[in-house]
Amino acid sequence: MEPKLNQEVMDTAAAHDGPIETDAVIVGAGPVGLFQVFELGLLEIKAHVIDSLAYPGGQPVELYPDKPIYDIPAIPVCTGQELTDALLKQIEPFGATFHLGQEVTTVQKQDDGRFFVETSKGTKFLTKTIFIAAGVGAFQPRTLKVDGLDVFEGSQLFYRVKNPADFAGKNLVIVGGGDSALDWALNFVNEGPNKAESVILIHRRDGFKAAPASVAKMRELCDQYEMQFIVGQVTGYEEKDGKITGAKVTGADGVTRVVPLDVLLVFFGLSPKLGPIAEWGLQIERKQLVVDTEKFSTSIPGIFAVGDINTYPGKKKLILSGFHECALAAFGAMPIIFPEKKVFLQYTTTSPKLHKVLGVESPVFD
Repeated sequence: MEPKLNQEVMDTAAAHDGPIETDAVIVGAGPVGLFQVFELGLLEIKAHVIDSLAYPGGQPVELYPDKPIYDIPAIPVCTGQELTDALLKQIEPFGATFHLGQEVTTVQKQDDGRFFVETSKGTKFLTKTIFIAAGVGAFQPRTLKVDGLDVFEGSQLFYRVKNPADFAGKNLVIVGGGDSALDWALNFVNEGPNKAESVILIHRRDGFKAAPASVAKMRELCDQYEMQFIVGQVTGYEEKDGKITGAKVTGADGVTRVVPLDVLLVFFGLSPKLGPIAEWGLQIERKQLVVDTEKFSTSIPGIFAVGDINTYPGKKKLILSGFHECALAAFGAMPIIFPEKKVFLQYTTTSPKLHKVLGVESPVFD
C-alpha cells in the first residue's frame, strides 16, 4: 500500500503559477530524501521534494515494500513501506511540498546565486540550495525487447502492478525470475478477489533469484495444475484487431510456441539511471557524485548530495549512513540560506526552540 500524502499539499504543488521561490529543493523522496526534510526542518528550512516515482519511498518501496529491513537504529525490524510511513509521519511538522511523478530536467545557476530548477512536468523553482538524494538515480523498469510490443504498454503490457483488481479474472502471462515475478504469480493464483483466470510464469531458465519458499510454492501449484511454468523467452507476439492474443515463447529446445493471454506482466527489475543529473556539471566518479565529508557539498557550492548517489573515501551504501549525511548537509547549507544566523547544535530532547518547531510541549525537569 502506497503512503498517503496530504491532498492539500499536493494541490498546492499543482496549482502554483510561476517559479516557486524556496530555500531548499530535495531531489529524491526515498528514506534519505525524507530524512533530509527533517534535518532541514529542525533548522527552520522548508523544502520542496521532487521524485520521478508517483509516491514517496524510493528504492525500498519500489523494490521491496514488504521485505524486512534489520539495520535501522532502534528499530529491530521494519519493511520498506513501514519505514517510509514512519518517516512521513516524522516530517509532518515541517510541511514539505511534494512534486511526484516528475524528473528534474534543468538546473541553472542564476546571477543572484540561486538555482533555477525545472521538472519534466514544467514545475519551476528558484532555490538557494539543492539536495540530491536520488539513490542510485531515477528508477526505470527494464523493458521486454520485442519490436512493436511497446504500443501495448498500459493496456495489455505492464511492468508494475498498481491495482491488482485490474487483473482479476484475466489470463495472465508473467515474465521474470525474481521476487516480484514470483510474488505476483502466487498472488494471482491464490483464491480471493484478485484471482486470475489463469497464470503462466515464463523465465529464461529453471533457476530463480526469488525467495526459495516462493519458488517451492510455485512448483507445488504447478504440480497441482493451478498454474504453469515455462522455461523460455518471449520473442514475439500475435495480435488480432489491435490486441495481443498470445506471446511467442522460444524454449530452450529452440522451438517457439504461442502462449495465449489477456495481459503480459513483465518483471525484469528496475534499472537505475543517473539521467539529467549527469549533465549538471557536477564532479562524477563511476556514476556517483563526489562530495566532501564536512558538509556533503558537491563540486558546485549550494548543491549537496546525500545517500547512495554520493561517493567519498570510506563510503558505505547504507540508509543509516545517508541519515548521518543529511544532518551535516543541513548544517552545511545554513550559511547559504541564512548567512546572518549563527547556528548552534541543539538537542531535540532539551531544546524549547526545537520543541516549538516540532510542535511538541517542552518537558518539565525536576
